[in-house]
Amino acid sequence: MKTPLETTRRHFLVLSAAGLAGCGLVPDVNKPLTLYTVTPKLSLSQQPAKVGWQLVVAEPSAERDIDTTRIALTRTANVIEYFADGNWSDTAPRMVQAKMIEAFESTNAIVAVGRDAAGLRADYILQSDLRDFEADYTAKGAAATAHVRLIAKLVQMPDRRITRTVSAEASAPASGKDLAAIVVAFEQALGQVLSQVVAGILATS
Repeated sequence: MKTPLETTRRHFLVLSAAGLAGCGLVPDVNKPLTLYTVTPKLSLSQQPAKVGWQLVVAEPSAERDIDTTRIALTRTANVIEYFADGNWSDTAPRMVQAKMIEAFESTNAIVAVGRDAAGLRADYILQSDLRDFEADYTAKGAAATAHVRLIAKLVQMPDRRITRTVSAEASAPASGKDLAAIVVAFEQALGQVLSQVVAGILATS
């Protein structure tokens, strides 16, 4: 029976292509692969105060199981699987980096913000670890829940001193079983995470 899922493990067990094809896990090469992106919205309790420094947002580090364009899911502890019917438009860390830059820009609170490859002379660098970015199916009988977890550290330049750490985490249930609905849940969860990161990094206290 054809399944919409491709499977891998965190320890990256090597499966033969023939075995995958026999199980119906490899998508039809003639079928276009849909690429998805997200447009997360910030939800801040108050407008951040303006700061007089420039910020570089580095690409988040991530383990190989989510450092990919494939959309990850988990149904069992310590096992990561992937949807076969669609991919992210970029790797998850690069996509999150772009959305973090947009989030900080939208506040109009920073003199300048950009990515580390833009040649921006930064007063601070925002380094982060993308710990979770997957659809969670571990709750029996429940719909998928998008889970995003990010640890962000504000590093003062040039002495590279960590001045602030923000641990942000959020989950959002999908409104349906199709991949488009699950992507919307990712968008909602990422919006909550970015709101926590922006509020924490730009907090005056």
